[in-house]
Amino acid sequence: MSAVVHPDEIRSRFSAALSAMYRAEVPQYGDLLTLVADINAQAIKADASGADRLAASGELARLSEERHGAIRVGTADELATIARAFAVMGMEPVSYYNLAPAGVPVHSTAFRPVDPAALARNPFRVFTSLLRLELIEDEALREEAASTLARRDIFTPGARALIETAETAGGLDEDQADRFVAELLETFRWHAQATVSAQTYERLVAAHRLIADVVSFKGPHINHLTPRTLDIDAAQAAMPERGITPKETIEGPPARACPILLRQTSFKALEEAIAFPDADGTTAGTHTARFGEIEQRGCALTPAGRALYDAALASKDFSALPDDWDALRRGDLAWFRYRATPQGLAARAETADLEDLIALGHVVAEPITYEDFLPVSAAGIFQSNLGAEARAAAYAADPAKTDFEQALGRPVQDEMALYRAEQNASIAATLKALGLTAPA
Repeated sequence: MSAVVHPDEIRSRFSAALSAMYRAEVPQYGDLLTLVADINAQAIKADASGADRLAASGELARLSEERHGAIRVGTADELATIARAFAVMGMEPVSYYNLAPAGVPVHSTAFRPVDPAALARNPFRVFTSLLRLELIEDEALREEAASTLARRDIFTPGARALIETAETAGGLDEDQADRFVAELLETFRWHAQATVSAQTYERLVAAHRLIADVVSFKGPHINHLTPRTLDIDAAQAAMPERGITPKETIEGPPARACPILLRQTSFKALEEAIAFPDADGTTAGTHTARFGEIEQRGCALTPAGRALYDAALASKDFSALPDDWDALRRGDLAWFRYRATPQGLAARAETADLEDLIALGHVVAEPITYEDFLPVSAAGIFQSNLGAEARAAAYAADPAKTDFEQALGRPVQDEMALYRAEQNASIAATLKALGLTAPA
């Protein structure tokens, strides 16, 4: 076997190929990318110091390449196999999201790089949901959905073979990597031919539109591919000017001087022509699933910060959550990455106290970007784009994290542990660069 291609490179190739395919399938996605690029250029021009901070932290370099996608799978085997495929690209499952209490019959994780250096190279993420068949109340429909899913294979034989090759050989060479990207792309492709009759489809829609979307097709077609903007409010305002109809509200925190967590908006889902099989051939119909989403990412909050945010979300009063980087840092409300300044490296530091070093200008603290997702926002995006009313009462089941991890074949990683490790590693590296050791 020739030289192994780095997982980060395979991830970059796949992300680019997926974006090109989605752009060809959903032309309005191309308009969305152009809009985001224009808004980002304006934001960088308007805030030179902010752009400098983004550049220093590596955020600016990754901005134009940044995407997150979303798929919905139907079975434990599909989830476990997609996890193996993502692992080939250096992507791990992070966090567990139970959306059933919000009226969406799925539970999910986000596959993404977890190493800060890998995130800097390409932060491609895929929010991946597993259908919870047990939440379909109609027993006959539940059994029909299960048998329909059991008959399909969302992976090509080539994709399955190359996943196994990567696992046994420790990676893929150039030719294998390119074939892997092409084969796996087929899993995410749109199929306009339904695998169920029009009558079955309508029964699935009556249970929940998302159930119909997962069960009725050959594969889990990518349903959105999200670019990152630096000013989501400007993007929301500009969408109608570009002939794009946005959803009514931006999901997530309100606009702030110090952005936190994740804000998302999207254009309404497309109504697309599909064909249902019947005794005489096919019957024409339509399906609504795919949409265009934009996101703005802010700072990751600590458990204490998230508790304040959740309380603010419930009360609609965000005044208790400081809108100041220094206050967020001093209050241990957000995660920060520390680094020594040129001034600090040139000086002979006499203290290892971080606050003193920051006051002296020897160290700077930069907010760590939130790389994950908010359950409420995810459910809101799902509901608004599927035209699905909330069914919290029907789906108010206890979180089934253990069941999800069993289907996944591995535990999900704890996002807070990842942010804590990144912050702690940056502190240790900073003190070492300054010739210091952490105070006891």
